[in-house]
Amino acid sequence: MKKQYLFAVLITLFLMCGTSFAEAKNIVIKGSTTVLPIAQKVAEAYMKANPGVSISISGGGSGNGIKALIDGTTDVADSSRFIKGKEVKLAMERGVYPVPFAVAYDCIVPVVHPSNPVKDISMDQLKAIYEGKIKNWQDLGGPKKRVVVISRDTSSGTYEVWESKVMQKGRVYPGALLQASNGAVAQAVAKNKYAIGYIGLGYMNKDVKPLTVNGVVGSAETTLAGTFPISRPLYMFTSDWPEGEVGKFMNFVVHPNKGQKLVGEIGFVPLY
Repeated sequence: MKKQYLFAVLITLFLMCGTSFAEAKNIVIKGSTTVLPIAQKVAEAYMKANPGVSISISGGGSGNGIKALIDGTTDVADSSRFIKGKEVKLAMERGVYPVPFAVAYDCIVPVVHPSNPVKDISMDQLKAIYEGKIKNWQDLGGPKKRVVVISRDTSSGTYEVWESKVMQKGRVYPGALLQASNGAVAQAVAKNKYAIGYIGLGYMNKDVKPLTVNGVVGSAETTLAGTFPISRPLYMFTSDWPEGEVGKFMNFVVHPNKGQKLVGEIGFVPLY
């Protein structure tokens, strides 16, 4: 009986160790929908190269990703904006020390329906549209139709960059239709001939038409050159300096011939 009990205890301990080992091979990533395609593409390649590793990924916005990092419910927080001072303070109060990794560059491109004749827009016009001051496409050389304004929700890092670079302390007017992701914005614009929205470069597709801004095309070249006015770096944050499997994964993400090669393949701008 004692031998059976000892054997059961040993089996339990073995299983516990096995569970702990398995958990050490799991990586959880949460946050920005802009960074989501990068995380998915790189994670897929990493898991293929490391069959014992499981990576789970979810969106929800940059703010939610950083919140999850602070709460200890994610290993990596995707973010399309830099962490805020108040978030750093809260993290440090909880013993979390966020470490930023730039993983790509991106630009936020205003998009319209492909049938819209408008091709170029100024930063001042964008601001006026999103403040509700320009209400008709006729004022921009388009059809005599009301502008349908599509924006992102306030938990979005893309929205915060747009707010900073385009709105410049102005408020998006209450009539704007809010969407939870880049993909949702692209779909909404594709379905409405009189809509305008904004998406990350990696979400560009044939169903929407990008507008040049101040005469500058949003592209990898203009983003790296700093000439496109709504450009930004994209980040992954870890809690303290990453070690173990998370450290190996982050090295993979920023490696010029591994993660960064994949960043370019899916339409974002590699670091190098």
